[in-house]
Amino acid sequence: MHSGKKELCDRTPVVLLRPFQSTLSRPLYKPMIIRRLQKEDLPALARLYMQFWNEESSLVRMQETFARLRDDPDYVFLIAEVDDEIAGSLMGIVCEELYGECRPFMVIEDVIVDREFRQQGIGSALIREIESYAVSRNCNYIIFVSELERTDAVPFYRSLGYSPDSYRGFKKRLGVQGKRSMPPPSLDARDPE
Repeated sequence: MHSGKKELCDRTPVVLLRPFQSTLSRPLYKPMIIRRLQKEDLPALARLYMQFWNEESSLVRMQETFARLRDDPDYVFLIAEVDDEIAGSLMGIVCEELYGECRPFMVIEDVIVDREFRQQGIGSALIREIESYAVSRNCNYIIFVSELERTDAVPFYRSLGYSPDSYRGFKKRLGVQGKRSMPPPSLDARDPE
């Protein structure tokens, strides 16, 4: 643990008011809570991933992985909750650096907002909260990749100060047919026998 650092899990969840689309002439405002992911949120998160990636998530593996990582301050799993429903999520990972002043950086992955809640500030609230955590951990910068076909995401990320023009990102899926599963590693990579 990083003593002296303000950890998100030690804070009261962030409550924001967001406009809720209604048939009235003006929007209603409902509370949105940004908080750490809990074990009991995993089934709803798996459904949200299915909505976005159209790929089943193994709930058992999610639970095992979450149990291993939930107390690691380098892994941050945030959700946005509206009316006791998970409306969005993201994961941030703090990575250590060996050059210069050796300041860490953050990688953001799995940014998702439920299609019923898009265009209502949820993604922005999640990004702002993870940025706040990155600052509290003295991160030098944040990086992430977005799929090329997600052209709708470019204006969103630009509005938050991220530039796709400064760098070029690369990503390669490993394993069978691009799935996330990997074969078990060999004991000695130099001697396969």
